[in-house]
Amino acid sequence: MSARFEELDWRPTPMGEISLRRRRDPATGVDVHEVKLGDEFLMSSLFTAGEIALTRLGLAGATGGELDVVVGGLGLGYTARAALDDPRVRSLVVVDALAEVIDWHERGLVPLGSGLASDPRCRLVHGDFFAMAAESSLDPQDPDRRFDAVLLDVDHSPRHVLHPRHAALYLPDGLRALAGCLRPGGVFALWSNDPPDEEFIAVLRGVFADAEAHVVEFDNTLQGGTSTNTVYVAA
Repeated sequence: MSARFEELDWRPTPMGEISLRRRRDPATGVDVHEVKLGDEFLMSSLFTAGEIALTRLGLAGATGGELDVVVGGLGLGYTARAALDDPRVRSLVVVDALAEVIDWHERGLVPLGSGLASDPRCRLVHGDFFAMAAESSLDPQDPDRRFDAVLLDVDHSPRHVLHPRHAALYLPDGLRALAGCLRPGGVFALWSNDPPDEEFIAVLRGVFADAEAHVVEFDNTLQGGTSTNTVYVAA
């Protein structure tokens, strides 16, 4: 049995102090991994339905027998893992702004880390997804490369961003630049912690041929009852 609480890593970063913690959940009896940035909880392995749904809903709209995919935001790896579980995915580029998060995966400090880092289809890239998307270039090894799907899970929502510079992506010009990273018929999918935002859906539909918001419901064992995330899918 693991210790009831353990801080696995703590480091200062340009975005603030980041920490990886593991605790024993008394309700379920399982180990829960959590990431905090400063005083704010970024993610928890207790709630992964939204991250997994991001991949499944996004890739459901992708066409072709073999897919090249980008994930923006590594986190605890659930979005990336779901992508690799799709047999159509032949390559996956995962971009994260924090080298520390990539290091946790490469060192096996998080449950899914070793499997992602060792998968030959998967490449973990330290970089600023938002700056890269603004240049329509999401693969540093091949700047002109285009993808079948881009899955993004970084900000809390298009209105609640982790850094002010991220906000430009969710405006028409930012979305057009991101769309330039996609092959014809490619899909952009976005996770949000907020309810569906009709104004943002309208912005998506001004750039892409169509866009929908999917509400993902899951059990919330901490607060009781259920909670929801939103996944936007545009193509």
